[in-house]
Amino acid sequence: MIHDRTLNNKSSHLFTIPGTKQYHFVSKANREYQIFVYTPNEEPPPTGFPVIYLLDGNSIFATVVEAIRIQSRRPERTGVGPAVVVGIGYPIEAPFSSERFYDYTLGKPEIDIPTQSDGTPWPKHGGAEEFFTFIEEELKPTIHQTYKINPKKQTLFGHSLGGLFVLFTLFSNPAAFQTYIAGSPSIHWNKEIILDKEKKFVTRLEKEEMHANLMIGIGELERWHKTNIGELTRDLSERLSHYKKRGLNVKFIQFEGEGHVSVLPPLITKAINFSLQT
Repeated sequence: MIHDRTLNNKSSHLFTIPGTKQYHFVSKANREYQIFVYTPNEEPPPTGFPVIYLLDGNSIFATVVEAIRIQSRRPERTGVGPAVVVGIGYPIEAPFSSERFYDYTLGKPEIDIPTQSDGTPWPKHGGAEEFFTFIEEELKPTIHQTYKINPKKQTLFGHSLGGLFVLFTLFSNPAAFQTYIAGSPSIHWNKEIILDKEKKFVTRLEKEEMHANLMIGIGELERWHKTNIGELTRDLSERLSHYKKRGLNVKFIQFEGEGHVSVLPPLITKAINFSLQT
């Protein structure tokens, strides 16, 4: 048994994950981000490392990095190779920031935004297009200049409102990434706007082939969520799965016994496998 007295006599250091760094990034729109980056401890391949961009980096960066570190040690057995991980977070200590409401959501008209349970107004929202511009024109060029990245193997991962932003990016700018992971996407948030973007995306798919991979995951228990997120997500995946011949590869997974938050660990495992198959 270890007593407090024993620990107090030992030197202490902050725990860090090997291969990780943090950067404070102020966008041209004067929004502040904490960027977390992991790089593998090995030489990159000639084409560069695959890269996974994570939304809500404060909450899931460490989990994703450790999963990749463990599995990529034996890629011949796991099928998962090494990758760079970029977590897009905020300069806070908590797992989530209210700033995510602005960055991940679509704006006016406010058609289907639900009320909060305590009746308070939502934080400022509707900045998804601005946030995408930040990622595409500021963050990604900086990452590519600093690390050896394979531009043909880029993944965007988001959960909840982050999952909504992933869908928005796929529908509006499908060539920005090659793989999209949308976990429990909040389709109910201004539903008519994201569904309209889906229709325009499908119209484009019918005219030209695209090459994109989309994984959508939800927890089994979400089918009883008051927002109807389970049915909305399942219906969306079924609609999009019809376009495999047009280059859209869709995989839908429902995780048994998991809810909106507990779904994250198993979702991360499947997402890594989906994105980084060697």
